[in-house]
Amino acid sequence: MIDQTYKVTGMTCASCAAHAEKAAARVEGVIKSDVNIATEKISVRFDENKTSFAQLKRAIEDAGYGLLEEKSPVKKVELAVDGMTCASCSAAVERAVKKLNGIKTASVNLTTNRAAVEYDPAKVKLSEIKAAIVDAGYTPRDIEGEAVRDLEREQRQRVLKNMRTRLIIAIIFSAPILYIAMSHMFPALKLPIPYFMGSHDFPLMFAMVQLGLTLPVIMAGSKFFRVGFKTLLKGAPNMDTLVAIGTGSAFLYGVYATVMIYLGDFGFAQQLYFESAAVVITLVMLGKYLEAVSKGKTSEAIKKLMGLKPKVAIVIKHGQELEVPLDEVAVDDIVLVRPGSTVPVDGIVIEGLSSVDESMLTGESLPVEKQAESTVTGGSINGEGLLKFRVTRVGEDTALSKIIKLVEEAQGKKAPIAKLADIISGYFVPVVLGIAFVASIIWMLTGQDFNFVLNVFVTILVIACPCALGLATPTAIMVGTGKGAELGILIKGGEALETTHKINAVVFDKTGTITEGKPVLTDIKSYGELDVDEALLISASAERGSEHPIARAIVEGAKTRGFEFPEPDGFKAVPGRGIDASVKGKRVLAGNIKLMQENGIDTSMADKDAKALSGAGRTLMYIAVNGKLEALMAAADTVKPSSKAAVAKLKSLGVKVFMITGDNKNTAMAIAKEVEIDNVLADVLPGDKASEVKKLQESRHKVAMVGDGINDAPALVQADVGMAIGTGTDVAVESADVVLMRGDLKEVSTAIALSRATIRNIRQNLFWAFIYNLAGIPLAAGVLFAFGGPLLNPIFAGAAMALSSVSVVTNALRLKRFKIKKDI
Repeated sequence: MIDQTYKVTGMTCASCAAHAEKAAARVEGVIKSDVNIATEKISVRFDENKTSFAQLKRAIEDAGYGLLEEKSPVKKVELAVDGMTCASCSAAVERAVKKLNGIKTASVNLTTNRAAVEYDPAKVKLSEIKAAIVDAGYTPRDIEGEAVRDLEREQRQRVLKNMRTRLIIAIIFSAPILYIAMSHMFPALKLPIPYFMGSHDFPLMFAMVQLGLTLPVIMAGSKFFRVGFKTLLKGAPNMDTLVAIGTGSAFLYGVYATVMIYLGDFGFAQQLYFESAAVVITLVMLGKYLEAVSKGKTSEAIKKLMGLKPKVAIVIKHGQELEVPLDEVAVDDIVLVRPGSTVPVDGIVIEGLSSVDESMLTGESLPVEKQAESTVTGGSINGEGLLKFRVTRVGEDTALSKIIKLVEEAQGKKAPIAKLADIISGYFVPVVLGIAFVASIIWMLTGQDFNFVLNVFVTILVIACPCALGLATPTAIMVGTGKGAELGILIKGGEALETTHKINAVVFDKTGTITEGKPVLTDIKSYGELDVDEALLISASAERGSEHPIARAIVEGAKTRGFEFPEPDGFKAVPGRGIDASVKGKRVLAGNIKLMQENGIDTSMADKDAKALSGAGRTLMYIAVNGKLEALMAAADTVKPSSKAAVAKLKSLGVKVFMITGDNKNTAMAIAKEVEIDNVLADVLPGDKASEVKKLQESRHKVAMVGDGINDAPALVQADVGMAIGTGTDVAVESADVVLMRGDLKEVSTAIALSRATIRNIRQNLFWAFIYNLAGIPLAAGVLFAFGGPLLNPIFAGAAMALSSVSVVTNALRLKRFKIKKDI
């Protein structure tokens, strides 16, 4: 099975998306298909042994739409070539480049000393092209200022420009039609009409002028007719079908009326419907244009992230600094980042000291200090220091590229709440067509004239376009997941986003999630001749060779106080007990109570302190020198600064908080008490974490599991929503539905609040879209008129339809103003 994403062309509304989705689903071998009307893409899971892109394309085309395979584009590059002196030189360079596999075209201009090359980056690299030129005896150079084009953005801009041009044409020609046709309805204003165009004196001229002005509008909106009738013939009518039939009927009746006027029946001069056809088309085009502009704004988070990628990097080779295109940077290259520059790719610092702004990647506003052995991430901004780092990841493997891919995939995935709109949209257009015909027949049977019936027919078709219904969910998901990315919260799709708002229980793993994940020295109690500092110095020296976490905590504690201590003279590890070492001729024992007892050390004077420290969840280390107890040291895994505040915020949201750990109950309760968690699951083996989560689910809890380790992965998958600390293991991050990039537990409550805000926004959109259609259709059908009220004009129906789509997208864009303090 493989998952692929393709571009679908020709869709204009939710029913289009539903028909395209069904067409793909019917292809043999297709397991699942999802169409996102907002991104105009289809995600398909299929068996590559049973179907292919060609079969999918044929099925989509049969449904009336187009399917494009998103291949990596052919790249164009222009290089300066030094050393050429004659035509044979340029010919030699051209031949050398053309020999490479993947070269589409190569042209060398001797006058400008430049080579223009088009190549397939999947088959040949720019570095290989340069190497071929060097092998031919010449020197290639990059031309500074070369722009790397965003083809998708350019295409979007071209589409918008085309829509804008057609809209302007429609406005220019429909405005005078509206003035000519409607001026007589406002006699009090005495709007002037040229004498030769008067409907009473010159009815044919009156009709012909309107016909002439309407034709350019029909041509500007030709897409509605071309797509609308094509999908109707395919048995899958969509929004364009409604507009095409409605406005087409009005236009054709206007043509019929014009013919009748020409034949002498001047009464038809008052029955022209050209203004309805022209103005409705113009209003629908205006709505679609504003919708397209607004939809472009929903993916600004992606644009911002993509904008973080620099175009070049400074690579140090053979002691020289070389500025090379980002594509040419390889793993293990040494890269230099100057103050104020963007870190080009991921790596590990080998030299330098600086602070780096990672806010666009993690949401963390404060710069992060970087020194030797620190990791740096592509897209972050270097501060005032100079950094050298070894490249660890390039291209699609960098953290920034993975984040962009995650957000793109999330924005294309549907939320379960969208299924209702999809189901309705699939049947909506045929039902509306049926309602329009039934309503028209009923009014004809009641004795209404053809003008009245046509008015009802056109108005129902225009006002019922389901654009708003189809845009309600995907636009909100795009903005919500994009906002999450800005805040350092990666939500992997609409389903995760929707489920998160239902969370009423959060389970935190203790080690590395609530706590820092490594013990630190917390207490030193002295009982003998040595004072606290002397006891720490001698024990740190003795423990220097040990890899035990508590031993490392003692060594780090001594270093923190600025102590310098020698290597032990002798060192022996006592498994399960501690160490037996020699420091400056003194025998030092450091370990647990069993080590002391086995060596006859009296520890009674430390019993009271040991009991108190153990009760507080500390791990103890006894220190004896030359057979006498000198000190008792305690270490503990300290709580992260944000943990207590994170728990408090979750409680304020009405969420029940649990802590799960493999530690004993005393240690677990001590940590839980510190962060004010009331529910503790202690002594849980790594393999049992998932079953503990399942027990909570069985007790009617919607559970979010928050963890960072490999042993958390099964529990993350079992939970309704798995949340991984972004600073944790790759396995945990891959297993999770939500990734907290900063590792700040306060992001858990932010994710829940953002999810709630997004689902609230979706519900608002769906409510107004449903209400609009439920109220609009009866109004258009003349229900109010039947009880003495007004009859809705097609022009106002067109304006309302356009407004509904724009209002839904505008409401979704409000999520961009989501504020943590305000919404939590």
